[in-house]
Amino acid sequence: MLIYNYIIAVIVAFIFINFLINNFIFRNIKNYSLPDNIINNTPMVSVLIPARNEEKNIRRCVNSLRKQDYKNIEILVLDDNSTDATSLIVEDISQKDPRVKLFKGAPLKKGWLGKCWACFQLSKYANGSYYVFTDADTLHYKDTISKALASLTRNKLDAISVYPKQITVTFHERMTVPFINFAILSFMPLIFVKYLKGSFFSTGIGQFFMFKKEAYFKIGGHQSVKSEILEDIHLSKKIKGAGLKYMVFDGSKNIYCRMYNNFGEVVNGFTKFIYAAFNYNGFMEFIAMTAFSIFFLFPFILLPLGYLIFEWSGLILLLNIIQVLLIIFIKIVLSFRFKNRVLDSLLMPVSSIYMLLIAINSYFKAKSRKGLYWKGRAYSVRNINDDELDLVKDFYNNT
Repeated sequence: MLIYNYIIAVIVAFIFINFLINNFIFRNIKNYSLPDNIINNTPMVSVLIPARNEEKNIRRCVNSLRKQDYKNIEILVLDDNSTDATSLIVEDISQKDPRVKLFKGAPLKKGWLGKCWACFQLSKYANGSYYVFTDADTLHYKDTISKALASLTRNKLDAISVYPKQITVTFHERMTVPFINFAILSFMPLIFVKYLKGSFFSTGIGQFFMFKKEAYFKIGGHQSVKSEILEDIHLSKKIKGAGLKYMVFDGSKNIYCRMYNNFGEVVNGFTKFIYAAFNYNGFMEFIAMTAFSIFFLFPFILLPLGYLIFEWSGLILLLNIIQVLLIIFIKIVLSFRFKNRVLDSLLMPVSSIYMLLIAINSYFKAKSRKGLYWKGRAYSVRNINDDELDLVKDFYNNT
């Protein structure tokens, strides 16, 4: 146990060091201002919003974009075959503001996933020199577009992805959604994302992507990732793989998003992409979840067991305490930075169990005949033919 705890403590220490470095590299877009050449000759920015059954969010999102201090924008919304009042709401807004335009989405093509198909269609209507793809459930401060464009141009980049402030209300949200920032800042060496060529070190979030127009089409746009559930990660890989300059930024002072509203949405949302994050490789997911358990769950379990039952030596207990303190410190720093509940940091074991159970669910859901289900559409990673996939869709449509 002494050797085991030495190894785990060293690995957790490396994760902690990477976390500290990332906190300096992960700069907020608020830190940047537009250069003079942009101020004097404002290029058009096309803000592109795919919307499917977003009647609860779309008005707030579009109105926040209408209030931007960067005026040369167009706001294009594609109604992706919604069955609610999404299109009526956007049409009403467009009558008050000519910058807002509504487009009716074509039926989903075979071989495409819904969001990629919607974004691809939007790109065909865009007129700007820069494209911003943002989700319909986001809310933007008035300087979001100008600060994002400043971040891109000041750093001489071809594309950026900006991470919003994630709003969490219910206990289930608080135990799961903060893992997005935890994973990015703990595991991904962001300095490699910016400076290392090649696509291995890549990440991004689909809630906000900004491209130079020519960069977007150079990588083939969303058509190049048309069948990927994690289209954001794969877009970042395409950008870096094409030799373009790319970086991620903190947008927690500008963009707000509540991803999920209840337990069911939390489970379905994370189930949709966890298995996809491992490229549908069950063995890799198993290895990753095992390592995750060893580093972030077992220390909290072994510490009381070692003290109360196994009567470990002082050195072993000290190593175990160091692991626990480093993990909690990471969570506390994240809580302060992103204004989450600090006391939730002490519930790391509970959060870990949430994520492990959802990861298991993600594997079995993806492998099942029913497949994954999101916003009225069924997705399967099994090698099934179109007739079988139609049966899956019929199953969900009738339940």
